Amino acid sequence: MKKLTRKEEVIMNHFWDHGPLFVRELRELYPEPRPHFSTLSTQVRTLQEEGFIGHKAYGPTYQYFARVSREEYKQRSLIGLIDKYFDNSYISAVSALVKEEKISVEQLRELIELVEKQS
Repeated sequence: MKKLTRKEEVIMNHFWDHGPLFVRELRELYPEPRPHFSTLSTQVRTLQEEGFIGHKAYGPTYQYFARVSREEYKQRSLIGLIDKYFDNSYISAVSALVKEEKISVEQLRELIELVEKQS
């Protein structure tokens, strides 16, 4: 799955947070100065071509909706990150987090306990 750009991620967050939207409704969710309707429409169509968004036609206008959930995107992004930067080694990824002090050994123990309870 392609990684979203910052602007695309903002758009997807609006769909994830608000559900199906027309482009004019999407535009209203932005603070001033809002993006131009045509710019936003182009970005939405690009996301549709990439499979992130689908649409339903209402006469000559379309209502768009997320085809990929936030959770699915996060999971696929994490898998891609681990594959790309850690040679598909989850142990190396977690080890790097511990080494960089982003997660403590105690937090790692808590995580292990949580996973064991779920199994």
